[in-house]
Amino acid sequence: MTAAPPQTTYLDGLNPAQREAVLYGDGALLVLAGAGSGKTRVLTTRLAHLILQHGVHPGEILAVTFTNKAANEMRARISRLLGREPAGMWCGTFHAIGARMVRIHAALVGRTQNFTIYDEDDTLGAIKRVMERLKLPIKDRAPQAIAAAISDAKNQLLPPDEYAALAQDQFSKDAAAVYRELEPAMRQANAVSFDDLLTLPVELLSKHPHVLAHFRDKFRYVLVDEYQDTNRAQYQLAVLLTGNGGNLAVVGDDDQSIYGWRGADIRNILDFERDFPRAHVVRLEENYRSTPEILAVANAAITANTERRGKTLRATRRGGDKVAVVAALDERDEADFVIGEVQARRYASKGRPLRDFAILYRTNSQSRAHEEALRRAAMPYRLVGAVRFYDRREIRDLMAYLKLIANPADDEAFRRAVATPKRGIGDTTIEALGSSSFVSRRPMLEVAGDAAALTAFRPAARQALLNFAQTIAQLRALARDASVDAILRELIDRIGFIESLRAEGPEGLERIDNVRELVAGAAETVVDDGGEVGLTPLDHFLQRASLVAGVDALDPNADAITLMTLHNAKGLEFPVVFVTGLEEGLFPLARARESLEGLEEERRLFYVGITRAEDTLFVTHARARRRNGEYMASMPSSFLREIPSALLTNRLTHRLRASGRVSEDTPAFGRGAFLDADSTASGWERAAARRPFTPVTPTPAIEDESQDELLFVTGARVRHARFGTGTIAEVTGTGRDAKVTIDFDDEEVGRKRLVVAHAGLMKGDE
Repeated sequence: MTAAPPQTTYLDGLNPAQREAVLYGDGALLVLAGAGSGKTRVLTTRLAHLILQHGVHPGEILAVTFTNKAANEMRARISRLLGREPAGMWCGTFHAIGARMVRIHAALVGRTQNFTIYDEDDTLGAIKRVMERLKLPIKDRAPQAIAAAISDAKNQLLPPDEYAALAQDQFSKDAAAVYRELEPAMRQANAVSFDDLLTLPVELLSKHPHVLAHFRDKFRYVLVDEYQDTNRAQYQLAVLLTGNGGNLAVVGDDDQSIYGWRGADIRNILDFERDFPRAHVVRLEENYRSTPEILAVANAAITANTERRGKTLRATRRGGDKVAVVAALDERDEADFVIGEVQARRYASKGRPLRDFAILYRTNSQSRAHEEALRRAAMPYRLVGAVRFYDRREIRDLMAYLKLIANPADDEAFRRAVATPKRGIGDTTIEALGSSSFVSRRPMLEVAGDAAALTAFRPAARQALLNFAQTIAQLRALARDASVDAILRELIDRIGFIESLRAEGPEGLERIDNVRELVAGAAETVVDDGGEVGLTPLDHFLQRASLVAGVDALDPNADAITLMTLHNAKGLEFPVVFVTGLEEGLFPLARARESLEGLEEERRLFYVGITRAEDTLFVTHARARRRNGEYMASMPSSFLREIPSALLTNRLTHRLRASGRVSEDTPAFGRGAFLDADSTASGWERAAARRPFTPVTPTPAIEDESQDELLFVTGARVRHARFGTGTIAEVTGTGRDAKVTIDFDDEEVGRKRLVVAHAGLMKGDE
C-alpha cells in the first residue's frame, strides 16, 4: 500500500492517533480504543480509505461487529463517506456472518440452505427431547444447566468426544451424552443453534481446504470490532480467515472486557502481539464523550486492575460537575432520589428531554424499585432486557408457523405450531408422532401428512394432523413468491388466530395488537441479499428476527428514561447517567470475590458504567436493600473506596438525613476518606447494628443472579409454597406487571398463571 494522497479531506479532523490507525498499511493492526475515543469514525474511515485510495473492492472486505445496530451504523457511515453503498461488503455480527458462510456451504455441515436458526428456547426443547430419549430425569438434571454446559463446550471448540473424555463428574458425563446426540438431532431438523453459527464456520474452514482458500482469497481485509469480547470460536474464525500474516485489524478495549461469564477471553486482546508478532499497536486515548471530572473517576476506578495493557483517557471537553456519590436509606429512597434529579433537570431553564437520562444497575431485579417510582411519577420509560417482542407467546406461535413453512424438517416449530390454536391434538398424540418420526428418521410434518403412517391414531386426531400438514403445504406454495406480510395475513386468516386470541378476553386484545405490529414489521422488510444465496424473503425475515437483540430495537428518538443493566449499556452513551446499587455483594457481586479474574471483570463493568456518562454522573448506594425477600443492611462498594475522595462529592438523600441514621461512623467515600479499610468496615457494622436491619457481612450470602438474565425465564424450574414445583411456560409483562404461566408437576394443579410480584416464587426445585 502507498501513502494516501494529501487531498483526502475525509481525514480532516482526525487526531494523530486516529490518523495513524486509518493510514496503517498491510499486516496485523491492534487499535486500543478507549471509551468515547471515536473508534467508529476510525473504523469507517479506514474502510473508506481502503476503497477510495487503494482500490480495494468492497467485496474484499469483511467487517465484524457485535451488534446489528453497530453493523448498520458502520455501513451507513461508510456509504456517506463513499457517496454510494459499499455493495458486496460483508458487514455484520459474528453470528450473522457465520450464518451466511454456513448457508453457502450448508451441504458440507449436513444442512440445506433454508436451515432454521434455533433460539434458546428451541435449542432447550431439542435438548429436552434428547434427554427423554436417553432417559435422563429432567427434574434431577436441569435442561438449562445441560444447555449451558454444551454452549460452553462449543464456544471453547470442544467436540462431543473430547468433552466426554474430559468429563469427570456425573453431571458432565450426562451433559456429554446429550451433547453427542444433539448434533444428529439438529441435522435431522435442518437446524443450527446460536453457538453453531460460530462453530460450524470454524469447522468448514478447518476441515475443507477449498472453503478456506475461497474465503481467504475473497477477504483481503478483515476487521473485527470489540475484539476484547471474542471467545475462542470467534478468535479462531478470525485467525483462520486471515492467517498469522494476513490483514487483520482488530479494535477493542481491554478495560471494557465484561463478558467472561459468556466465554469471552480477555487474553485474546492482551496477547495479540504473541499471536501476530509483527502487529502494529495504536492507542486511542483522547475522549470526546465525557467531561474531565467523569474521566478522572474512570481512570482512577480502573487502575486497581492488574490484567490490562494500560492507557489513560484524556478529555477534549471543558470541565463540568464532580461525580456525585449519593447515599440513600433503601432502594425506594434511591429510586425517588433518581426521579427527583431527573425532574429537576427536565424542568430547569435549559431543560433536558427524558431520552437524555439512563438508570443503570448490576442485576435485572433492581429495576423494580425504579419502575415503581417512575410509574408513581407518571414518567415514561423503556426497559432494555425485558421480554423481547419476538419472545412474546403470540409472536412465537406465529414465528413457529413461519419457521415450519420455511423448513419442513423443523420439529420444534412443528410441535409449537400444531398446538396453536387447539385443534384436538393432545400431548399423547404428539409424543406418539414424535416417536414415529424418530424411528423412521422423517420430520414430524412429513409423518403428519402421511395417512398410512397414522393408522394407529384415533380418527379425529388423524384427520386434524392431515389437515394441518395440508395447510402448511399450501402456505409453503404461497411462500415461494409472496411477501412475508402476505404470508402472515393468509396464515392468520386460515388458522383463525385473531379469533382465538379475542376469546382470551382483555389480555388477548393486547396480543392482537402485537400480531398487527408483527405484520406491519414484515411489510416493511426490505430484502438486500448482498450476494447471499438461496434465500427467499421469508428466509431473510426469519434470520433477522432470530439474530435481533434487545438493544438493536432501542429507539434513540423515544422521549423516555432508559433503564438497563450495565452489560446492556455497553456501547451506548447518555448525557446524564445514574449508576445505582454500589454495594458490597451486589456490585461487585459476592461471587466475584472468589477469583481475581471475577473481581477485575466487575471493576471493568463499573468502568463501563462510568464512561457511559457525557455530562453528569451520579453513583448511588443504599444503606439497606430488600433482596430475595429479606431486608438487609448494606455496606458501600469497595470500588468507591478506590477512588480519591478529591474527585467525588458526597451527598445524602433527604430521607436518609431526616432518619437520624447518620452518625460519626458514616464514612465519606473515596480513597483518603477511608483511613483504614478494616476500621471503616467495623465502624459501618457498629452503625448498622443500631438500626433495625439484619447485620451486614462483608460478602452477603444472598445475591442476585446474572445481570443479563431475567429472574424468571421460560423453561426455568420454580417452587411455589402452595402448588409445589413446576416449569415456567411463558413470561409476560415487566416490573410489577410481570406474569408467569407455570406448568406445575402436580397434575391436579396443572397450569397456573401468576403475578410474579405476589406469587412468592423461589428458583429451583429445592
